[in-house]
Amino acid sequence: MAVFDHPEFDQHESLHFVHEPDSGLKAIIAIHSTALGPAAGGCRRWQYANDAAALTDSLRLSRGMTYKNAIAGLKFGGGKSVILADDAAPKSPELFRAFGRAVEGLGGRYVTAEDVGCSVDDMRYVKEETRHVSGLPQSGQSAGGDPSPMTALGVFHGIQAAAKARLGAESLKGLTVAVQGVGHVGLNLCRLLHEAGAKLIIADVNREHLQQARDELPVTEVAPTELLYSAVDVLAPCALGNIFTSVTIPKLRAKVIAGAANNQLATPEDGARLVEHGILYAPDYVINAGGIINVAHEYYGNSSKEQVRADVMRIPDRLDAIFAKAEATGQPTNVVADEWARRIVASGSSESAVAI
Repeated sequence: MAVFDHPEFDQHESLHFVHEPDSGLKAIIAIHSTALGPAAGGCRRWQYANDAAALTDSLRLSRGMTYKNAIAGLKFGGGKSVILADDAAPKSPELFRAFGRAVEGLGGRYVTAEDVGCSVDDMRYVKEETRHVSGLPQSGQSAGGDPSPMTALGVFHGIQAAAKARLGAESLKGLTVAVQGVGHVGLNLCRLLHEAGAKLIIADVNREHLQQARDELPVTEVAPTELLYSAVDVLAPCALGNIFTSVTIPKLRAKVIAGAANNQLATPEDGARLVEHGILYAPDYVINAGGIINVAHEYYGNSSKEQVRADVMRIPDRLDAIFAKAEATGQPTNVVADEWARRIVASGSSESAVAI
C-alpha cells in the first residue's frame, strides 16, 4: 500500500500497522496530529473490501478527529484506529487485549474509545492493557461511559440550529427528518426528534435496529437508497460516510444535511455542490462532536455529566458561526470549518481564542 503519496495522506505524524497472530488482530492506528494534545479518536471494527480501503478510512478519520477536537476546544489531537474484521478472527477478549497492548506501546500519543463495531464492554478489555482508553462504564454522576447519547444530543441541537438557519424554523415540530442508520446514535437521535415533534423517516441495513425503532417510536421505514433521496426537511446521516458525491448530490431533495456520520462528503468539492443545490450542510465533525467531548471529560477526569452536557450545548453556537461566515463569504460550510480548525491547530493551543 502506498502511503506518502496516498490522496488522503495529509502530513500525518505516524501510521502504525498492527498484527497479532494469536488473537487474529489486524489493525491500523493513524496519528494525524498531536499539536493540541494526545491524538484521540475511537476504534472502528469493520469488514473492509481490502486493506487499501482500511488505510483510506484511517487516514480520513484521523484527520477529521484533529479538526473535530480543535473546533470543540479539546486538549486532544487527532487519531483513529481501525480493526479489520474477519470471520476467521471474531470479536474476543484476546483481540481487544492485543489492541490495548498496541495502544500502550504508543506511550500515550494515542487515546482510544469505542466506535462503529465496538462497544463499552470491548473497551474494558482494552483497559486491562492500557490506561489510554476512554468510553468505559461509569457510576453515579461522573462523566464517561457510552458516548453515543452525547453524540446524539449534539446532533439534535445542531439540527435545530441548521433548521433555523436554512428554514427559519423556530422548532422542529412538524418538520420531517430522515435518519439514515438507527444504531446507538441514530436511535437516541430519533427519540429526541420525536420528543420535539418531528416526523421520522428511517432506514438501516440492520433489521434488529429497525425493529427496535419501530417498537419505540412512530416511524416510517424505507429502503436506504429511497431515504437518501426523500423529499424531507432534514437528512440526518448516522451510518457510514462517503455518501454525498457528484452522482448522489443532484438527486437529493433535503433542504438541510445534519447528521452524526463521519466523512459524509466524498471529496471537499462536494461541499460546493451542495451549495449549488441550495442545501445547507452542517459539517459532520462539528455537529457530531458530543461523543468526543464526553470522552475528553472522562479521560481528564473531575467532570460531571452536567459539565459534559454544558459543553455539548456549545455545538449550535459553533455551527451558527460557520453558517454566518459561509453566508457572508460565499464559501461552502465545510471549507469554512476546515480553515477554522487548521488555524486552531496552527496556534498550538486549544485554549486560545482563534476567530472564525
